[in-house]
Amino acid sequence: MGDESKAQYWMGFDLGGTKMLAQVYDEDWKVIAKERKRTKPGTSERAGVDRIIDTINDALKKADLKPSDLKGIGIGCPGPIDMDRGILLDLPNLGWEAVPLKEQVSEDLKCPVAVLNDVDAGTYAEYRVGAGKDARCLIGVFAGTGIGGGCVYRGEILRGKQVSAFEIGHIQVMSNGPRCGCGQRGCLESVASRLAIASQAARTAYRGDAPNLLDHSGVDLSKIRSGALSNSISKGDTAIEEIILEAARYIGIAVASAINLIGPDIVVLGGGLVEAMPDLFIPQVFKAANKRVMPAYRDSFTIVPAKLEDDAGVLGAALWAEYQLSDEKKD
Repeated sequence: MGDESKAQYWMGFDLGGTKMLAQVYDEDWKVIAKERKRTKPGTSERAGVDRIIDTINDALKKADLKPSDLKGIGIGCPGPIDMDRGILLDLPNLGWEAVPLKEQVSEDLKCPVAVLNDVDAGTYAEYRVGAGKDARCLIGVFAGTGIGGGCVYRGEILRGKQVSAFEIGHIQVMSNGPRCGCGQRGCLESVASRLAIASQAARTAYRGDAPNLLDHSGVDLSKIRSGALSNSISKGDTAIEEIILEAARYIGIAVASAINLIGPDIVVLGGGLVEAMPDLFIPQVFKAANKRVMPAYRDSFTIVPAKLEDDAGVLGAALWAEYQLSDEKKD
């Protein structure tokens, strides 16, 4: 398609539990082509990586580009990541473990690759071009099926020595609370994720305290999604609103701990729950957090809704690749 001396193209890729998405960006970060495929849990690691590569190649074909036209590929994946080596350490939803994704994709496509956690990718996108643009230190908290977090400080994603970090969903906010998928009790994710809220909402509907939700979704957890919860509240199910406000309060408790540790200037809240009910989540999270931080931190931060929504992860992966792989980064 284009001459590399005249244009730079970047690929962003988002690997999810049910779908994978590849998007090609030009030098102005406009999407020029995309390809979406269904993720197939239970396939072998090699078959899964081949499907990732096929999705990338199909997106390139739509853009009339070759892998050699790309300056780099950024891949966002769930779970803990060895960012330096680009290894997916553990993806239980897909049954993968210790997958050398960076090595396999870069060898196949002959293109530089950067791999990062998907929530880190979304947080980085909000830092670069979204709700937290120009922040010194930004925390991202994304509440959906689970709860993930990320932190960017002066342009760098906060991470551990060998693994991605900032698992805010696994801060304990309730002693002896519900069992979390990680094995601990009372983690933020176990009381404030969409799955946790849906479970509480289903019990409430079954008791007859949320008639609108019962009529619309019944007590099937798979049907009690963020939009159904928002619709239930708008039609007068005050018991569901109370569940949401309590979940937001727990998020605020966890955010307060993060503020006391890191002192961000901006906290970005995103994910399906927040997108569906920003007017409930944003003020309640701020109220709970501001009440619990040290006096020196009170009113020193803002909490804002994410701007990029579904594009955050795939765009953030491409932006991180550009930052990591650019000539400026290499000195």
